[in-house]
Amino acid sequence: MDGKLPKISKREYEEGLHLLQIELTKLQRHFIKYNERILILFEGRDASGKDGTIKRIVEYLSPRETRVVALGKPSDRDRGSWYFQRFAPHLPAAQEMVLFNRSWYNRAGVERVMGFCTEPEYEEFMGSVCEFEHLLVHAGIKLFKYYLDISKKEQKKRLEERKRDPLKQWKVSDIDEAALGRWNAYSRARNEMFARTHNVVAPWTLVRADDKKLARVSVIKDILTRLEYDGKDEKTTLPNPDVVFGYHEDCLKKGMISE
Repeated sequence: MDGKLPKISKREYEEGLHLLQIELTKLQRHFIKYNERILILFEGRDASGKDGTIKRIVEYLSPRETRVVALGKPSDRDRGSWYFQRFAPHLPAAQEMVLFNRSWYNRAGVERVMGFCTEPEYEEFMGSVCEFEHLLVHAGIKLFKYYLDISKKEQKKRLEERKRDPLKQWKVSDIDEAALGRWNAYSRARNEMFARTHNVVAPWTLVRADDKKLARVSVIKDILTRLEYDGKDEKTTLPNPDVVFGYHEDCLKKGMISE
């Protein structure tokens, strides 16, 4: 990824995050009051920072109205059902915000690259996902799709750190081992996913995530900027457009995302 991003000190990060988490509590009061439904999808390569970003978003929110969904390997029943069926029960009800740590887009990424789905299954998904998301939006769900993008160098560093950290052993998997070796395959799958599933109704938002702290506060700012709520601090919630931005066809050509 070309272009240097601004550095953020530990103090700036902690103070800024605290103010943003206050804004998130304001947002929660608002969507509870007005019976709104918010759905946020987080996608990205292994070790791109999805867990850490989600953790900071929900840290001080009421768990009764905030849910994090991280589905495991599909069961035999799941594999024999309509693909979106296993996700549908986890969609937000009124007064809820739901965050998916990986979502139905697993089929466009990991499943495609690792051969966990057939080509007809992949094409069926790509041909129906936009319609599925349009139904959600038209039903009143506020849908956000974030892709956290990191460089190959940064992914390698994080995966190596993960292996050494005894508190992160639960994150280590066979998929990690294949991540770097199949870097280009993941890039092609990601690019096709953007090209075929980015649209006005359910657009993709990209996040340059080599700096974890900068990515976290940038995502929170973007969410807050795009939603209305009482008492919003506009100065606090203004995102950096060099860090978080909407997908467009020239993103790769201009070096805005990893190759």
